[in-house]
Amino acid sequence: MDLFVVLVICLSFLIFLFLWNQRHAKGKLPPGPTPLPIVGNILQINTKNVSKSISKLAEDYGPVFTLYFGMKPTVVLHGYEAVKQVLIDQGDKFSGRGSLPVADHINQGLGIVFSNGEIWKQTRRFSLMVLRNMGMGKRTIEHRIQEEALCLVEALKKTNGSPCDPTFLLSYAPCNVICSIIFRNRFEYSDENFLALARSLDENATIFSTPWIEEKHNKQSEFTVDNLITTLWDVLTAGIETTSITLRYGLLLLLKHPEVTAKVQEEINRVVGRSRSPCMQDRSCMPYTDAVIHEIQRYIDLLPNNVPHAAAQDIKFREYLIPKGTTILTSLTSVLHDGKEFPNPEQFDPGHFLDKCGNFKKSDYFMAFSAGKRVCVGEGLARMELFLLLVSILQHFTLKPLVDPKNIDTTPLLKGSGSIPHFYEVCFIPV
Repeated sequence: MDLFVVLVICLSFLIFLFLWNQRHAKGKLPPGPTPLPIVGNILQINTKNVSKSISKLAEDYGPVFTLYFGMKPTVVLHGYEAVKQVLIDQGDKFSGRGSLPVADHINQGLGIVFSNGEIWKQTRRFSLMVLRNMGMGKRTIEHRIQEEALCLVEALKKTNGSPCDPTFLLSYAPCNVICSIIFRNRFEYSDENFLALARSLDENATIFSTPWIEEKHNKQSEFTVDNLITTLWDVLTAGIETTSITLRYGLLLLLKHPEVTAKVQEEINRVVGRSRSPCMQDRSCMPYTDAVIHEIQRYIDLLPNNVPHAAAQDIKFREYLIPKGTTILTSLTSVLHDGKEFPNPEQFDPGHFLDKCGNFKKSDYFMAFSAGKRVCVGEGLARMELFLLLVSILQHFTLKPLVDPKNIDTTPLLKGSGSIPHFYEVCFIPV
């Protein structure tokens, strides 16, 4: 048995050396911690807080370094300058989508989010065209969000000020907005099919079909039925989960900071009042509320390390040579929590997005939706939803926590590929 173990270890080490030499023969990758055979650097990463581990490694290896997840290298970019250089300045060269085993198994390289090459280009172009034709970014979609916000308000009123878990209630509104775009129809919150969809967004299931296109017999076309279904699922999951989690996390932060909530509600009363629904034109007159929403997104750091990119070609990057197909990890945490741009970045402070006169202040470091060629397709829609839904909630309700705000934990429950808040309950008290 001992001899067998030794042979396995030796064989594993030889395989590792072979792959290591093969990789380095193709390019000069950035330095990084020495990987172990088979497992690479996985044991040096805290899987419950990957971004924290990456920040610590960046202190030793600088803004560009290499990690091995298993036997495959991943080039990590840390800090605004390095991330900007990859996502924006050289966005075309790094526009590939990196490997993510779970997504690779489910999506099979189809859809918008995890596709590459011509499939990605054609699918993204087509999806943007269809979404715009169906109202995304126009007044028509704003009206749909306003109508859905009223439905959400009515659903919250039915809680009668009793403690409730807002998780599903906050997902219904963005879910219905996406459904109204795709299906041209919204659903009642009591509809069993709608509830099933809301509960199973994290499952990869083909639950619908659509007559968006009539497919031609074109061997060059990427518009297959499978690709269409995967694309629809991408739109649903990305368009619903990110917004609902941001709203849920945002309310938790507002419970923690009642003084911030009070300032937002004062601004809502002054600009919007109570006799009409908020609209997007109001945002320019509500700098504090705008700053709060941006600070919520900055603070929660929803996608700490972005979705993996990949080198679309052999690239000379700084003094390194990165082979085509190499996975690229961009630390959005290092940008959103940059101490020079956002003093005391671990503190929730809307002042990060306000100038000395109280006007809203933009920041190039705000990359909550990523940036460059792979920026979130639904960024405009998400921004609109977050403003209209959050303002509508605070227009009609006072948020009452069940514990002392000082005892509310706003650190993420998990911070791996995404940031998830702790479970909490809240009372929506009508005003």
